[in-house]
Amino acid sequence: MLFHFAKNIAFTKLVKCDDRQREYNFRKLPSADSNLFHVDVSDDRGNRIIFKMQKEANGQWTMIDQTLPQWVKNAEPQLHEVIEEGILSQQD
Repeated sequence: MLFHFAKNIAFTKLVKCDDRQREYNFRKLPSADSNLFHVDVSDDRGNRIIFKMQKEANGQWTMIDQTLPQWVKNAEPQLHEVIEEGILSQQD
């Protein structure tokens, strides 16, 4: 009998954007597409904003949902870097 184990990748990072530091949670499900991350962050009222980021053909991580608040959209370049760092740190 052959078993296949996929590593679950999940991490949390503080990201500063628009003069605010916020905690972003990243999670990649083992059964999901390898180029897809689930991301969530709290707004000023404590509500969770949940969205997905997908890796494009050019290697850039971009947000799939475009109905997000502007401060979340502004953080996209920083979130790309955080995901790349998180993937590298999980491979050890």
